[in-house]
Amino acid sequence: MPVRKSLLCLILLLPLVSGFPQENRTALWNYNTGRALEARDQMGEAVVYYNESIRIATDEINRNLADRDSYTALTWSLRRLGRHSDVIIWGERGLRLYPDDYRIIETMGESYFYMNNFDESLRFMQRYVNAIPQGGRSSVAYFFIGEIYRFRRMFHHADIAYTTAVRLEPGLALWWFRLATVREASGDFFHAVTAYEEVLRINPNHGEARNGLARSSR
Repeated sequence: MPVRKSLLCLILLLPLVSGFPQENRTALWNYNTGRALEARDQMGEAVVYYNESIRIATDEINRNLADRDSYTALTWSLRRLGRHSDVIIWGERGLRLYPDDYRIIETMGESYFYMNNFDESLRFMQRYVNAIPQGGRSSVAYFFIGEIYRFRRMFHHADIAYTTAVRLEPGLALWWFRLATVREASGDFFHAVTAYEEVLRINPNHGEARNGLARSSR
């Protein structure tokens, strides 16, 4: 094959080899790629994509080219990097432009939680679930609501929130364990047993759940 023709074939194949056309690698694409890597325990590689997502999104904002996905990808990436105060700063700015972007609202609720600002976290999480109770992050939002009520020893409220979380996403042992503990703490041993049994069904090696089941079964 002539050299020029070989070079042309290589140029045409480059987007396929790299996995995605360069011009389509948006802030949101970089975030999603980072999350996929993080899910495979490749956090070092994920950080590269999160930082690129942040770079692209902030550049779009500075050049007045940003849309709601720019702010969403930015706050999501900052959240994954643990930069919670930056999530709040950029989230507030994004919500001034897109007050109905509940992706940003839920992310801000998480960051407020990790900043130990439980009042604001609860406000944002409740705002999210009230608007879209079946939203993509509703199960997570209800779990955080349960955590806040558990910290405040409002066990009945926590029970309701955790119960909703596990109904929406039933496969997480931690969430069932939290539900079991607040039921046990409130004296609802019958239903605590059910929740502890579910923990052990998902993770038979969960020692704390086994101990909790023994206590609640007496």
